[in-house]
Amino acid sequence: MSEVELILLNEGRNCTLYTIQFISDDEAEYEKFYNKFIEDAKLNQDLLKIVQVIDNIAEKGALERYFRYEGKVSDSVVALPTLSSKLRLYCLRLSDGILILGNGGIKKSQTYEEDDSLRGYVLDLQTFERILKEEVKAGNVVITERKIETDQTFEI
Repeated sequence: MSEVELILLNEGRNCTLYTIQFISDDEAEYEKFYNKFIEDAKLNQDLLKIVQVIDNIAEKGALERYFRYEGKVSDSVVALPTLSSKLRLYCLRLSDGILILGNGGIKKSQTYEEDDSLRGYVLDLQTFERILKEEVKAGNVVITERKIETDQTFEI
């Protein structure tokens, strides 16, 4: 079990962006992803495309067309972008107005299940979403059109 907290990244015009951070880590999951590739000469351009798409999502909303479904039918895990990029950033698309950015990496296999690190990032998001839904049902978390209201940490 690990403790994570939800971190607000950006409140755009049509979408609020969050990420999760393990209490034991110095950086949030999206920051880890960004910092992994920002200095990489070969992948820097792919990263900057993803950042541009994220900025666009904050303004226009987390519309389905920006994503590719990656997880199970029962969850909200999606990958960004669908462009010709070697990088995959995994997210939870809760609605057009709420997106939780996770971590990701270089896509070297057909599916995330074939890659241990990518599978780990997806499993973290799936587990977080399951716990988040349980906390909403219990009345400890409120999700509105564009906000997740909580001040608690989550055991995943």
